[in-house]
Amino acid sequence: MYKKINYITAVLVLMASISVNAQVTTQSPYSRYGLGNLRGSLLPQLRAMGGISTAVNKPTGYNTINMQNPASYAGITLTTIDAGISAGFTTLTKGDLKDKSFNGTLSHAAFAFPVTTHSALSFGILPYSDLGYNFLQTGTISSGSGTGNGATQNVNSAYTGEGGLTKSYIGYGYRIGDNFRIGANIEYLFGNLIENRDLQFSDDGVDDGAVEPSYATRLQNKNSVGGIAFSYGAQYDFRLSSKMLITLGYSGSSASTINSTRTFLATKYVYDGTQEGGTTIETIDSVGGGKSNLKLPLVHNFGIVLQKNNKWLIGADVRMGKWSNLTINGVNQGLQNSRGASIGGQITPDITSINSYWSKVDYRLGFSYDKTYVKLADNDVKQMALSFGLGLPLASSRNAFYKMNLTAEIGRRGTMVTDDLRENYVNLHLGFTINDKWFTRFKFD
Repeated sequence: MYKKINYITAVLVLMASISVNAQVTTQSPYSRYGLGNLRGSLLPQLRAMGGISTAVNKPTGYNTINMQNPASYAGITLTTIDAGISAGFTTLTKGDLKDKSFNGTLSHAAFAFPVTTHSALSFGILPYSDLGYNFLQTGTISSGSGTGNGATQNVNSAYTGEGGLTKSYIGYGYRIGDNFRIGANIEYLFGNLIENRDLQFSDDGVDDGAVEPSYATRLQNKNSVGGIAFSYGAQYDFRLSSKMLITLGYSGSSASTINSTRTFLATKYVYDGTQEGGTTIETIDSVGGGKSNLKLPLVHNFGIVLQKNNKWLIGADVRMGKWSNLTINGVNQGLQNSRGASIGGQITPDITSINSYWSKVDYRLGFSYDKTYVKLADNDVKQMALSFGLGLPLASSRNAFYKMNLTAEIGRRGTMVTDDLRENYVNLHLGFTINDKWFTRFKFD
């Protein structure tokens, strides 16, 4: 037992140290809207199948934690631990302009264990949304009187954002009869959403080739978020034979009100010609401690899965969210309702193979398409991705099972209009799943 605990601790500490040293903010201008780029409650093994999850219980002969639908917890029969890291490579293009970035972070840490033969408990922590962008709008102002002889200055309007929300949860799933499962999560969302707007004068109006220091101003809005939300789900199995079944699933998130504290800060600083700015010389205005809230929308997910136990699985999900109802500090964010769909599956050639390791590997493939909650100039911002991955069994024993899950997502986000801003990305996910038999009662004769 102590060796197992030490192994688990070492893995978690290693992944935490990697995430601390990585750049954890995203670089996406689209994260400026709403709550940022939503991450979704998906482990690598589900992302590899296009994100199908609503009707997924046990993809193969091991326990997996599917917090997207807490009803699935009822199928957990062993103590289960899942933790992982994620990394992303993003290329932004607009016309002939191009920018590349890399980000990495700890993606999740989740735990689950059976409570009775019909139920299980799960808890964990994972990102909810990412906020990160940095872009300029340039222009000029003239001090002339309209004769064309006045001096001009270049002016930058710089927009930056950073932060995001994290979700911790605790959930319970219960099986009723042989085929019906229900469950619910209590979730705590917390984090900071920080957005800045700078007005920068990039020169002194004299065309002498030198950049002269000048004054600039920064307006910062910060929302510190912390509050309770709820999610829930149900699954029902239709057994076609002893090894084949169809599962129908539903999951959703309630329209919750999350507390937040708003801080406004206006500062004046010396602009030195760099986008980061220069030395702050005074605070113009500061308003802190303003109590407010976020009103989250209803979200619905529906799914279907057809599977042959320990052999193959194929499924599809559809989802929709009423994001047009999202308000921050009492202000509607002007978003649109989202909708999307995923299809995917996996195959395991021979889970009992002794001679061929690769016959025991899970091979996964999927595709997802979403109309996001962002709409620009009457054009929907859409996102589509192709995903694939492997579930690699590691050393196991009589009561313990270990698996490493590798996933890659290749996708695009944008309005799909020529010369509009587009994001092309490659996301990599690595997760470790441990199934073990803990809390066993021993009997002595």
